[in-house]
Amino acid sequence: MRRSFFAIISIQLLFSACMKDSVIEQFTFYRPVYRTRDEVKEGIKSDSPQAIEQPGKIVVKDHYLFLNEVDKGVHIIDIADPAKPNNIAFIAIPGCVDLAIKGAYLYADCYTDLVTIDISQPLNITVRQFLNGVFPHRYYQGFSADTSKVIKEWIRVDTSVNKRFSGTLTHLLNKDSRVFLSSTGMAGSQAAGAFVSSAGIGIAGSLARFALLDSRMYTVSYNDLKVFNLTLPASPSFVSSVPLQQGNIETIFPYKNKLFIGSQSGMFIFDASLPDNPQKYSQFTHARSCDPVIADDKYAYVTLSGGSACGGFSNQLDVIDIANLSSPVLVKSFNLTSPKGLSKDGNLLLVCDGKSGLKILDAAVASQIWLIKQVVGFEANDVIALQGLAITVAKDGLYFIDYSNAGNAAVIGKIQIAQNK
Repeated sequence: MRRSFFAIISIQLLFSACMKDSVIEQFTFYRPVYRTRDEVKEGIKSDSPQAIEQPGKIVVKDHYLFLNEVDKGVHIIDIADPAKPNNIAFIAIPGCVDLAIKGAYLYADCYTDLVTIDISQPLNITVRQFLNGVFPHRYYQGFSADTSKVIKEWIRVDTSVNKRFSGTLTHLLNKDSRVFLSSTGMAGSQAAGAFVSSAGIGIAGSLARFALLDSRMYTVSYNDLKVFNLTLPASPSFVSSVPLQQGNIETIFPYKNKLFIGSQSGMFIFDASLPDNPQKYSQFTHARSCDPVIADDKYAYVTLSGGSACGGFSNQLDVIDIANLSSPVLVKSFNLTSPKGLSKDGNLLLVCDGKSGLKILDAAVASQIWLIKQVVGFEANDVIALQGLAITVAKDGLYFIDYSNAGNAAVIGKIQIAQNK
C-alpha cells in the first residue's frame, strides 16, 4: 500500500508538471546582419524590382515615383501611365527611412549616414558620396557600436518558449537581437512633364523629414534641425545643427523661404532667409497628437490624429492663418476620422483619413471647407497631389486616383503591397 501511495503521488506531480510546461509562448525577434560600409556601398545599385512590403516616404521626380521600403531601400516606379504604374527597379539602402531628390541626385539616410546617389539613369544608378555619422539618432541602442559597420538587414527568427522558462527568453537572444513581436503577434517596432517641380526638386509627401530649399537640405530628427549645403549636388556638406528643445518632432514642409515643422505638440515656423542659420518665427500649440503640416501663402493645414503612438484623442484638420508669421491664429477645426498625410492643389485639399480613405475637400474659403468627394476602399496614409493625379500610399497598396474632375474622382491604377509572412 505504501509503494502504491507514493506511485500515485509521483504520477500526480508528473501530470501537474506536464500541465504547467505545456503552455507555450510564441516569440518573434530579429537578428541584425552586419556589413562594412564598403560592402554596403558596393551593394547600393539598381537591382531588379522587388515586392513592396512596408512602404514609407514618397517622392515624385519627372515621371518616376521613388518609394521608400522602410529600413531596406527605395523602389523606383515608372508612372508615365498612372493607370499602369510599373515597378522597374530597387535600390538597396540599409536603414533608409527618408529621402529627397534634387536634379539628378537622390539623398537618403543609411542609418547614421547620408548617401548621395546619381539617379540620372534610374536603371543604372551610382553612389557619389557617403557622409558618415551625420544622423547619430539612428543608432540602435544596445547594438554593436562599431561605427565601421552597418546593419544590412534583419533576419527574422520565430521561436516557441515554454512558459515556465519564459522569463529567461533573453538567454535565447544575444546582445545584437531585438524582439519586435510579442506572443500576441503584434508589431513593436509622400503625363510625365506635369510632374516636374521647380528647380528640379522632387515633390515629397507631407510625412517627409527631409526638405529642400534652393541649395540647402533641411532634415529633422526627434529634437534637432540639420542643415546641409547642396551647392555641389554630388557632394553635400554638413553645415550645422539647430536644437529643437521641444522634441517630439515629426515632419518638415518647405514653402518659399519658410520651414513648417510638425511636432506632437504643435507647429513651428522657421525663417530660412539666412539658409545656414534658420531662425524660429513662432509656434502654434495644439493637443498632443500626430501632426503633419503643409502651407501656402495664407494658411497652414495641420492634421491631428489621436489614438496612436503619438497619444491624444484629437482627430481633426486645423486651418491656421499665417498672414502674420509671428502670430499664427486658428481659423477653424474640422472633425475627421483618423487623418494623416495631406496635399493641396489650388483650392483642393486632399486628406488621407485612415480607414475613411482619401477625402477631397474644397478649401477655397478657409473657414468653410467642405467635402467634394470621398474615395474609399483603402486605409490612406500619405498623398501627393499632382495636377489631377493623387498618388496615395495606403495600408494595402499604392493607389493612383484621377481627381481632374474632383466630384467624380476614382482609382485608375494600383500596385498591391505584398503581405508579410
